[in-house]
Amino acid sequence: MEGTAKGVKRLGRRVAMRLADEPVPLFQAIAAQVAERRRVLNLSQRELADLCGTTQSAIARLERGQRPPRVDTLMRIAGALDCELVVELRSRTKRGED
Repeated sequence: MEGTAKGVKRLGRRVAMRLADEPVPLFQAIAAQVAERRRVLNLSQRELADLCGTTQSAIARLERGQRPPRVDTLMRIAGALDCELVVELRSRTKRGED
């Protein structure tokens, strides 16, 4: 069991590194939404970071879309920005919709 957990952890790190190297439109869209909402609320990156329990540099990285944000981080940011975080899975095929 321990070997499997280590393998999954390594795979997660490789995926995260690859995603960090190649900007993904979804992460860029989230980054833009966070930055825009922060500006609307007239918050600095540091103020948002304080509200979320993270650092200003982490908020800056997220807003640049440099790395995929963790869901728990997005939940804290959404709360601080008085937003609802919506995560949705959509089928890529028409199968099951007939």
